[in-house]
Amino acid sequence: MTEKNIWPKSVVVLSDGIRGHKHQSLGIARWLERLCGATVCEVEVPHLLGLKRFCRLKLTARRLASASSEEARRWLSASGFAFETHADALSGGAETLFISTGSSAAPFCLALARNSGGRSAVVMTPSVLGTQPFDFAIVPEHDRPAPADNLLMTLGAPNHIYRPELQAASAELFAPLMPFPQRVVVLLLGGGDANYELTASWVHDVLAPLSKAVEKQGAALLVTTSRRTGKEADSAVESVLAGSPAVRYLLLASRSAENPIPAMLGTATHVLVTEDSVSMVSEAATAGFRVGLIRVGRRQGPLVKLRNILGGGTARFDALFDAMAERGLVEDLGANPDFDAFLAPAERRTDTPFNEAKRAAEWILSRRENP
Repeated sequence: MTEKNIWPKSVVVLSDGIRGHKHQSLGIARWLERLCGATVCEVEVPHLLGLKRFCRLKLTARRLASASSEEARRWLSASGFAFETHADALSGGAETLFISTGSSAAPFCLALARNSGGRSAVVMTPSVLGTQPFDFAIVPEHDRPAPADNLLMTLGAPNHIYRPELQAASAELFAPLMPFPQRVVVLLLGGGDANYELTASWVHDVLAPLSKAVEKQGAALLVTTSRRTGKEADSAVESVLAGSPAVRYLLLASRSAENPIPAMLGTATHVLVTEDSVSMVSEAATAGFRVGLIRVGRRQGPLVKLRNILGGGTARFDALFDAMAERGLVEDLGANPDFDAFLAPAERRTDTPFNEAKRAAEWILSRRENP
């Protein structure tokens, strides 16, 4: 490939401040960097609230699908985007790819591409805009998107996990705690949302037998929660695991913004993840693990039941995990997990390659044309 044909030369990741969203975009961006030498930078989009958020992201954003360069610039200025602050990131023009994940950052991604003459990539389906206006759309298969020329369906979520870097991350974070025993069990806890609930009582029912099983194996247990876990469940986790000799590391997301997951995956021999977090399941599978899937509580009510009947809600995630299980990426531990059986092998890994961020980057490059 000659220098003049390299595209993109720069990738601008638009972040809405949600860590999981940034990791999806950044995972694809970093693979573009590795594959074609693109430079990568991150830009935080304005955090809009209340009426202004509704007007800019829901109402006027609809016009961006057909906006001219000047119209896109006016929308960005009215939405609080500071051009002067990000002049370097925006200097690449047609050689720049803008990428975002989630509905809040998507309008900024599209507007910046329209204004600069660059191209746009969106991860997940943004509300209001949909995927059609974007040059590239990377959407999980379990969202059941309609096929389109600009769309790639992924199994699970693209993510920032890069296996060659995991051991170094582990050595940096866990050096004071070394050495670990032969078996190291990692537990990644998600939290409640519209479909699932993770309560204090669930924590007591599940984590107590897990810690006993880990102790029985003479293994180490490393645990982290997510922002969705919530303070009540976080406190229950801390209470249940307090005093267990197996627990060598516990980070509660309600008390720390640190992201220890790459380091934890670089240390683990076994990984357990709650079913509510497609992102964390995908990260563990990308790291090469056959992930132990732990079921959590499911919300009830007529709307939830209707979503499931129509193939949404938890039903679509069940279909995703079935597909991952067929490929050997997930082991469903069911409602009453047998942790002793899961921990019995020396490790739980898979030989099935799984890296949706890399696949998305390769797909973008395969479809590039000189902008």
